[in-house]
Amino acid sequence: MDLVKDWDVEFEGPVVEWRGPAPFFFVDVPDDVSAAIKVAARGLEYWGQVAVVVRIIDIEFTTALFPKEGRYLLPLKNVVRDSAGITVDQMLTVELTVERHR
Repeated sequence: MDLVKDWDVEFEGPVVEWRGPAPFFFVDVPDDVSAAIKVAARGLEYWGQVAVVVRIIDIEFTTALFPKEGRYLLPLKNVVRDSAGITVDQMLTVELTVERHR
């Protein structure tokens, strides 16, 4: 089964930290972008999450968006944060593609 990148969006959002037993870092996806992703990903969600391909500062990686209070959070992998020098509260430009199976 081939993965097809067929929906693209670019947005800016702040890096936020969630403090649980271990800290996690996310980019907060704006309301309007979250709403558009919900429409584009209808039927593709699993446990409310949406598989995506992301590009931030010329680093491309795959992850799944987390639903939170009617919008999405984009998890930032430690390897991405460390290699790009990303910090909490930094505003990032994100290119995102919802993954679809053909």
